[in-house]
Amino acid sequence: MRKIMLVRWAFFIGGMMILSLGISMTIKGQRLGIGPWDVLHVGLYENFGLTIGTWGIITGFIIIISTAVVLKKLPQIGTWINMILIGLFIDMFNWLLPEFHSLEGQVTIFILGIVVVGYGIGLYVSPNMGAGPRDGLMLLMVDKLGISLKMSRTLMEVGVACLGWLLGGPVGVGTVLIALLMGQFVHYTLPLSRKLLLKIIGEADQEVLFEMNLVEKVEM
Repeated sequence: MRKIMLVRWAFFIGGMMILSLGISMTIKGQRLGIGPWDVLHVGLYENFGLTIGTWGIITGFIIIISTAVVLKKLPQIGTWINMILIGLFIDMFNWLLPEFHSLEGQVTIFILGIVVVGYGIGLYVSPNMGAGPRDGLMLLMVDKLGISLKMSRTLMEVGVACLGWLLGGPVGVGTVLIALLMGQFVHYTLPLSRKLLLKIIGEADQEVLFEMNLVEKVEM
């Protein structure tokens, strides 16, 4: 049991760090535009101050409360941890990563950032410690609307990008790429991450994991 929890927490925290790194990488390539949620957060930042990460925490809190009202239950503790840590990690990586001034540099860091974000989402969602606010909303849409994970992610990203654009956030071809492709990327990285999780835990502990409903099979 202790091994299971250690592995799950490692995937959860590590995945959030990787996700946050990827988000900051795309922000550093903002000449192409940035991710839909970051368009919103930057738009809020430019209009009302604070930091991009802080607005990520605030919007995450609003989504958590709204989702809890619909489901009539509070989310797992991991969802609250996700809300706080990703905002802090984004601000940290925004400070640590260098600026890329050339077009080639920004294109490269942006494309790499998309890949890193996709794998980060798959890793942190796979142990079922509690989906992040935005991914919880994505999964709620799948459940309530009967649509695929790819479709729910795409609809959510496009809607948020439009709202961020109205607030003056930077929208570009990169924003469109993330909105249209990220759902399809997560469609593959999440099952792969869960397979890796189960492989590390081992066959004997996998039975315990499934009996406790800690990891469920996800139909994409």
